Amino acid sequence: MASVTLAESAKLSEDMLVAGVIENIITVNPFYEVLPFAGIEGNSLAYNRENALGASQWTTVGTAISGGKAAATFTQLTTSLTTLVGDAEVNGLIQATRSNINNQKAVQVASKAKALGRAYQDKMITGTGSSNELDGLLNLASAGQKVASATNGSNLSFAKMDECMDKVTDKDGEIDYIMMNARTIRSYMALLRALGGAGIGETVTLPSGKTLPAYRGVPIYRNDYIPIDQTQGNVSTATSVIMGTLDDGSMMHGISGLTASGSAGIQVEEAGISETKDETITRVKWYNGLALFSDKGLALMTGILD
Repeated sequence: MASVTLAESAKLSEDMLVAGVIENIITVNPFYEVLPFAGIEGNSLAYNRENALGASQWTTVGTAISGGKAAATFTQLTTSLTTLVGDAEVNGLIQATRSNINNQKAVQVASKAKALGRAYQDKMITGTGSSNELDGLLNLASAGQKVASATNGSNLSFAKMDECMDKVTDKDGEIDYIMMNARTIRSYMALLRALGGAGIGETVTLPSGKTLPAYRGVPIYRNDYIPIDQTQGNVSTATSVIMGTLDDGSMMHGISGLTASGSAGIQVEEAGISETKDETITRVKWYNGLALFSDKGLALMTGILD
């Protein structure tokens, strides 16, 4: 008599299921944990930047003051909040009968929240300000704050990094971060190895305990949301290096994320039951923005190749 087959025996058993969902959609960006956020009220946030200082003149006893009359001028900028939103819709039968290991609704809501966070991290780099997007860092940096590469791009170099750092003068030359795609960090490591036996002597430890490499004491954050398909001359494999300062709560320095004071962070609310289907709708939303307070608190090195 033949013994029971493996396929037949499987009908009388169940697969073991691990509770929870293993993350497989991951983009490395430790910078997100140090980005400050400020709560604002009203439709938008307006702030003034210096445009020209008031005039002054050298003088002596009895000299008429004629050249020191011109007043200071300013440029007013406005940053508005925008909305990220997603609806988690779950069928009533599925929620009632198939939540014994993983709560179906909770999993969908958590996934929506992750999607919102990833969308923000992406557009804080690449956002164009159109279609209700953020203005991202690549778009916010002014022309005078960019260090250009050769016509068709150039490789990363210490000299270019130094030149870019010189443009960040917001906090008297103190720089809070350098951001690079993983590909550019590999190039940076290659530069270190080419020094002849040099190791990664400089590191910085984040509040979470994570250790990052540093250049001239400034932490280098891997940010894979920085694209590596930018066009520079006749090549389309260029990328950028981002450097700058973080605001300290004064709304005077560098960059800061923005959120609504009365509804800070990602909000989850029950939107109700669908009129046409047996589904509950849970809305996940975030009122957010990104402000560059000081133009001198952000600099880009563009056209960087592998």
